[in-house]
Amino acid sequence: MRAWRTPPCLTSLRHSDLQKRQNSASANTNYFIKEALKELEYPQKLQRLLLTPQREVLVELVITKDNGEIETFNAYRVQHDDSRGPYKGGLRYHPKVDLDDVRSLASLMTWKTAVMDIPFGGAKGGISVDPKLLSERELEKLTRKLVQAIKDTIGPQVDIPAPDVGSNASVMAWFFDEYSKFSGFSPGVVTGKPVHLHGSYGREAATGRGTVFATREMLKATGAGSITDKKFVIQGFGNVGSWAAEIFEEHGGKVIAVSDAFGAVYNENGLDIKALRRHIADGDLLSAFSEGEAIDKDTILSIPCDVLVPAAIEGVINADTAGQVDAKYVVEAANGPTTPEGDKILRERGIVVLPDIYTNGGGVTVSFFEWVQNLQNFRWEEEEVNKRLDLKMTEAFAQIWEISRQKKLPLRTAAFVKALQSVTRAHLHRGFD
Repeated sequence: MRAWRTPPCLTSLRHSDLQKRQNSASANTNYFIKEALKELEYPQKLQRLLLTPQREVLVELVITKDNGEIETFNAYRVQHDDSRGPYKGGLRYHPKVDLDDVRSLASLMTWKTAVMDIPFGGAKGGISVDPKLLSERELEKLTRKLVQAIKDTIGPQVDIPAPDVGSNASVMAWFFDEYSKFSGFSPGVVTGKPVHLHGSYGREAATGRGTVFATREMLKATGAGSITDKKFVIQGFGNVGSWAAEIFEEHGGKVIAVSDAFGAVYNENGLDIKALRRHIADGDLLSAFSEGEAIDKDTILSIPCDVLVPAAIEGVINADTAGQVDAKYVVEAANGPTTPEGDKILRERGIVVLPDIYTNGGGVTVSFFEWVQNLQNFRWEEEEVNKRLDLKMTEAFAQIWEISRQKKLPLRTAAFVKALQSVTRAHLHRGFD
């Protein structure tokens, strides 16, 4: 196998730089929104309404750890806009969670649900904690404390959390159980629950599957053909990245490199993704996969490919790294992976970017399906879930593409224009105070 080598000019992603980018997450999000607002020529009063969160909740959670020590954690819930339906958004358990980060993600959820034409608004929450440093018992305690603290501002018709970075189906099960103690049986209070506890088939793979559907539509519209034989590089091999990789492979694509927080692996002929996922499930390091070459994870963005898929954290494509991207397309499976400076460079280089508020909309779409099933007390089969997801992703792309072609806008700006028009229409029809 021919080895791929790091270009000598590659700039590494340093932790200090990443933290700096994360601290301006809401400013980055608002930059892209304002870019679309210029196209729409909205008055300042309306712009302030669309940019300002409707509620921000900050609480301190105190638990007694297994060793008897008492520890306090900061938690946040930002409810950005509910003009189109109940607030909707994940719960992030991560040591770097702060209010600015959550505020940015809540705003993105408003526009994401609008782009996908789902009757939800936008919210996001998080706890500043490293879940790997807590026992399962401690994590359950912390989750139940969060429910107790915010129970009056959430509910199946008010605000519906979901899993995010650092949380999972088990966390959602504890959340559902604790909330039901106060409000009665309420499976619809969260989505992303275990399938055997009122979750939905297809939810685990939904964001990754939606990413594949989105990529398919983009390649078709731009005249690039199909996924078959295209080369993919995926930065981030968690839930979203690993499912996207596997489904790309099922559609005939070649995933030639993937990375996670600890390393990266490369094979110019295509990695065996199912074998790689089994390898990681067995507790082995991604970079130790025998059917690929271990490479520096910080070089992942510069590997030559057809499609680069950032599927991990915010701000990885920025002023320092955007010039190193060697792909025809960037498909944003993560939330906010590209900064305004990075996006400008990609545009100047003619690289097509499929924006996050559309690309990773598969997760919230199937969350909506789960919520509907909970309200109906009736479960859909996985085939139906995936079919409905495909239809939603296809319809949303067609509308974004039409705006992009008519107004000669980048896909990101076109997606925000579509979302802003939808949210504004809801506000106008409901009336202003």
